[in-house]
Parts: sequence; structure tokens; C-alpha cells
Amino acid sequence: MSTSSLWTDIKGSVAGNEYDFTTGSIRRAILLLSIPMVLEMMMESVFAIADIFFVSKLGPEAVAAVGLTEGMMTILYAIAMGLSMGTTAIVARRIGEGNKDAAAVAGVQGIFVSAAVSIPFMIAGIFYAPELLKWMGASETIQSELSLYASIMLGGNIVVMLLFVINAIFRGAGDAAISMRVLIYANALNIVLDPILIFGLGPIPAMGIAGAAIATVFSRALAVIYQLYMLTGRSNRIAVFRNDWVLDFTIVKNLIRLSLGGIGQFLIGTASWVVLIRILAQFGSEVLAGYTIAIRIFIFSLLPSWGMSNAAATLVGQNLGAGNPDRAEYSAWLCGGINTVFLVLVGISYYIFADTMMSWFTADPDVIAVGVRCLKIICLGYLIYGMGMVMAQSFNGAGDTVSPTVINFIAFWIVEIPLAYFLATSLGWREDGVFWAIVIAESLLGVMAIFWFKQGRWKTKVV
Repeated sequence: MSTSSLWTDIKGSVAGNEYDFTTGSIRRAILLLSIPMVLEMMMESVFAIADIFFVSKLGPEAVAAVGLTEGMMTILYAIAMGLSMGTTAIVARRIGEGNKDAAAVAGVQGIFVSAAVSIPFMIAGIFYAPELLKWMGASETIQSELSLYASIMLGGNIVVMLLFVINAIFRGAGDAAISMRVLIYANALNIVLDPILIFGLGPIPAMGIAGAAIATVFSRALAVIYQLYMLTGRSNRIAVFRNDWVLDFTIVKNLIRLSLGGIGQFLIGTASWVVLIRILAQFGSEVLAGYTIAIRIFIFSLLPSWGMSNAAATLVGQNLGAGNPDRAEYSAWLCGGINTVFLVLVGISYYIFADTMMSWFTADPDVIAVGVRCLKIICLGYLIYGMGMVMAQSFNGAGDTVSPTVINFIAFWIVEIPLAYFLATSLGWREDGVFWAIVIAESLLGVMAIFWFKQGRWKTKVV
């Protein structure tokens, strides 16, 4: 591929030009899909980075409040991402079959289901935020003075659900550029609003930590409005018209069946994170703050990797729909290799620049020390995890959401949680014990995902 041709493809990928990902060069298909998907995931991580950057100026208690809220929000993210997996799998398969009308109807069912699921979280956030924070191990100060952040974030969770699922529709159709642009616009607005609402400007009063939540929810809400606008015939790959907005219980049942596996995967993973947060809470707000900041930095590197994984899922789904299982398999292996190289380089950068990265967010030496150890320990699992996360997502793209659910359960619940508690409390390793448990669990997940993927049973799944 010549330099001019490569540059043309990159511009076309970002612009959202239409391509057939079931024929031609697989490397070119990965490039065209992964660039906007990686950028999309990076933009999603910027939400977390921006919030913690500004909130960190309010002190360790405020950062801890964000971390505890994120611990609860991860359950919501698990459901949103699980629904996204099911939506992407069905839409990608229908697109691969050449049936855009069926893809549009399937996407609408994802929107209906995600909106319905958000209601219980909304009620819990509005009425029970202090009690939820208390259960998470929050200090009295956080419960009494900083719970409004959790109330707003959980109360406005519907925009998170819709943002994930509608972007999944575009990804499944192969139009990742729209998903990317949605998050670029939302992040730009969030970055502008965060300091204004947190610290105040002119007639706008300083709202503290609640201002960060308002900025995030409002920015995501506008992004959802833009998504819905783009669905009405503005995309080259998929268009939803008025007669498509009807409930189809057959598709809903199939979507829920597929999504339950995806939800299970992320509930297992994210619920284990909630337990880890609870274990870490016993060591004080400084430890929680250091871990929270470090995890936000990790998210910045892992979400681009999720972009590569999502590219693999789309390629697997569309190529299975087009009757090309060998091409689907090769796409997954190639994406996994690229992702592994990327994460190894990221891990090296953490080892070299961990102190500098932590100092961007806080000047507290105790918080920095915890975050630095977290960054340097957890990244040791990136070598194997880089391939494993792509394999797991490729299962989902094929419609096999059971295999990665079992893998996640073994890695996170059978191994990670008991090991974290044992190392942190029984052996007295404190927070370092939790960090080492994460490394071991991620490495185990990678090994199992690679082994199961090689068996090839995912090629026969019916979606």
C-alpha cells in the first residue's frame, strides 16, 4: 500500500466513507475500522480523565467520592456494554447478510431495552445515594457533603446507556466514524463545562464536585441527541426511519439472550472491581484516591485497546454473516497481535513516567506513591492481556457471549477477589496485594481466552 493510498484510506476512515469489510485486504479493513474505534474509545476515556483532573483540585475526599461513585457506575457500564455487545453482534450479522432494514430494526430494539434498564438505576441514584456510598465504605464527610455527585451520575444514567448502545449500532454497521465524532463533541463540551461548573465563573456559582457530574451528564445528553439525529438517514451504513420505531419482541428476546452473556462478563468484571474498591477503602482516602487516579490513567490506555477489540468484533460478525469464517478468524488474530504490541509499549511508558503522570493530577505525596505502585504493578499483565481481550471480544462479535462470561467468572471471581483479600489482609500486603491480584487475574484471563478461541466453536454460533 503506497503512502498516498494509506493516507487516503485514513482520511476516508475518519470521514466515515462506506467500505465493504467482508472482501479485500484484512489489514486494510482493520486499519479503516480501528482508527475511528480507537479514537472513539480514547474520547470515552477523556471523560474520566477530565473529571478526575479538575476534581483532584478539591482534595483527596473529593477524588475518593468520584472513585466510589465510579465503583457503583461500573455495574451500570457493565449492563450498557453488555447490551452494546448484543446490539453490535446482531447489527453486524445483518449488515454482513446485506439486510440493512433488519439491521435498523435490531438497533431500535437495543435503544428500547437500554432505556428501560436505566430506570432502576435512576431511582436508586436520586433517592439512595448516601446509603449506597455508605455501603461502599465512604467516610462520613463523603456521605453527608459529597453524595450529590453520585446522585446526579446515577440519576442521569440513561444518557450513558443510550450513548453506549447507539454507538454500538453504528459500530455494528461499520460506521465507527460517527461514534468517534459523537464523543469528540461531547468531550469538548465536558472539558469546557467542568472547570466552569466546579469552580464557578462570573454569575455561575462554584458547585464543587456536583458541577463535574452536571457537566458530564449534560454533555452526554447532547451527544445522544446528535446520535439520534445521525440515525435518521445521515449515515451511509444504517438509517432508522419512523416505521422502524416499533417493538419486535422476537428481536428483543434474541438481543437479551445475546446481551446477558455480555452483561454477565462485565458484571463479573466490574462487580469484582467494586469488591476491590471495598477492600481498598479500609486503608484510607489517600489509598482510594491514588488507586482512582491510577485506574483513570489505565482506562486511557485500555479503552483504545477496546477500540481495537471492537474492530475485531465487527470484522468477525460481518465476515461470519458473509460466510467467511476463516477471514473472521484471521482478523481476530491480527487485531490481537497489534493490540499486544500497543499495550506492551504503554506498559513501558508507565514504568518510565508513572511519577510524572500521577503528578499531573495531585501534589499529595501519599496519593502519588500509591498511584505509582499501582501503575507499575498492574501493567505487568499487559503482555498476555492484550491478546486475550481481543479474543474475548471476538467471541462476542460471533454471538458467543457464554465463553467469555465463563472466562471472566474464573479469572475475576474464583481467582482475583479471594487472592486480593488474602494478599491485602492475611499477608498484610495492603493495597499492593490488590494490585498483584489484578495482574494475576488479567494474565489468566488472557491465557484462557486464547486457548478457547483456538478451539473454533464460536464459528458455528447462530445470531
